[in-house]
Amino acid sequence: MSSSSRALSRLRALAANCSPPPEGLSFTPEQRIAKNLTGLIPHVLEGNDRQCERALKMIRTRQTNIDKYLYLSNLKSQNVDLFYRLLIDHSKELMPIVYTPTIGDVCLQYSTLYTRPEALYISIKQRKSLKTILRNWPYPNPEICVVTDGSRILGLGDLGINGVGIPIGKLALYTAAAGIHPDKTLPIVLDCGTANEANLKDPLYLGLRAKRVPIAEQQEFMDEFMQAAAEVYPEMVVQFEDFESEKAFNYLDRYRNNYKCFNDDIQGTGAVVLGGYIGAVNLSGVPVEEQRLVFMGAGSAGVGVAKQLVEYYTKRGLSEQAAKDKFWLVDTKGLVTKDRGDKLAEHKKYFARTDNNGHQFRSLEEVIEYVKPTALVGLTATHGVFTESVVRALKASVDAGGLGRRPILFPLSNPLTKAECTFEQAVAWTDGTVIFASGSPFSQFTVKTSDHAVTYYPNQGNNVYVFPGIGLGAILSKASRVTDNMIYTSAAALAGSLNAEEIHKGLIYPRIERVREASLIVAREVMKAARRDGVSQLPEEQWLEWEEWGDPALDKYIKARIYDPQL
Repeated sequence: MSSSSRALSRLRALAANCSPPPEGLSFTPEQRIAKNLTGLIPHVLEGNDRQCERALKMIRTRQTNIDKYLYLSNLKSQNVDLFYRLLIDHSKELMPIVYTPTIGDVCLQYSTLYTRPEALYISIKQRKSLKTILRNWPYPNPEICVVTDGSRILGLGDLGINGVGIPIGKLALYTAAAGIHPDKTLPIVLDCGTANEANLKDPLYLGLRAKRVPIAEQQEFMDEFMQAAAEVYPEMVVQFEDFESEKAFNYLDRYRNNYKCFNDDIQGTGAVVLGGYIGAVNLSGVPVEEQRLVFMGAGSAGVGVAKQLVEYYTKRGLSEQAAKDKFWLVDTKGLVTKDRGDKLAEHKKYFARTDNNGHQFRSLEEVIEYVKPTALVGLTATHGVFTESVVRALKASVDAGGLGRRPILFPLSNPLTKAECTFEQAVAWTDGTVIFASGSPFSQFTVKTSDHAVTYYPNQGNNVYVFPGIGLGAILSKASRVTDNMIYTSAAALAGSLNAEEIHKGLIYPRIERVREASLIVAREVMKAARRDGVSQLPEEQWLEWEEWGDPALDKYIKARIYDPQL
């Protein structure tokens, strides 16, 4: 459905209530007459800038981020082009409203905030009707789907059907960052019940009022969903989001070789952290062979990131075992070791240490004292776990290696209320030497002394730098599956996307205002990786033409196929 058709249908639907949406203000006099809109909208004729100005004023006068989100959600339902024009042109201001950190609060209150459907809501009780439900989606042939079962939403736990806010917000970023047309996106929540007692007791809760069904039954339901989705929408890429850790790894391993799918929590997070880590290692002054990494958090994201960084080292000549030996993972029980005495989750076994000589290290402080790391990564969803003593111990271990060395500190948990430490704390506790990246946005700040001022610039290791480009690259290359090499290539492409100004400032990620430009670079390189891996189903003649004319020709192909809303 074209933008003008959507606009007209909404105008006519709302005209009966004397409430036309704002997009009508850009219709020409001829269009107003042809569409019988005269008198149904104000006489004024407005251009793009004025419409954006009015919308931004409305957003900025809202008192809370939830109110801003609700205004934007309503705007998206009435004037999708204006919504995305704002989100593209004001990404730094509005992405934190549309997605993290605001989306966490939205999910917590979703059943209360609900006013209209924005996704497919599929209950396990409807499993016999999966294909019918998928075909009910009003926009034909979606190209990208984000699906969750709400079992592990950000660091907030099991939110059940309320977790649907995550696919909705995530797909808005696919459109804003990579230009995938909004009509080609499909958010889905699979409702298998919830372990959240507050939801079960809430009379307004929209999901099944039952405990989650057994894991085996959930897997059967997921098998049926994947089969139905592939049959109904054979060209659609499926992105898994916010499944509980064990299921996340299981589903990725189970489906990755037979379906067009990837998991952003595992692979996307790993890629975006790797992209930043490549730059951080270059800035740290610590040789690659001396790098040692401690991970606080050993869930799906933590292990996914660590595995992606293992590949960084194997591509530099280390054996897989030598690369793996650079990583020490810590969970709530301490250092993950083979002989700790508890039953390790399957995904943790890969990094379980065997060189601890029977000694168990129960706290992060003990592990840092033992390992002497050069980098500390947090994916714990536990606010403040990187204390002053922890961060100063990290700095001390780096300083002991020689002059000019800098510690790498990545507190990556979302939302901000779950961040392991703040940017200002990291700067203060490392005397300004830290190479910092966080999961949620922090602001730059300036420290003034008597004779000069120093401005410190944070980095945000936001998955939005990679997952839109991975999705777009998979779609445009017509990839039959998403390979590990496509994921790794997205990270390397991100690391190479910084411009001269960003490099000069010591950044390890592009400014968020350049996310669309970075996504194009990521998509291009992901497409090329798909071809190298033999999974691109584009004609070979097309690839030979791009090889002859180089990246500009491929860039032109991509740009001609992405959504750029014009009001």
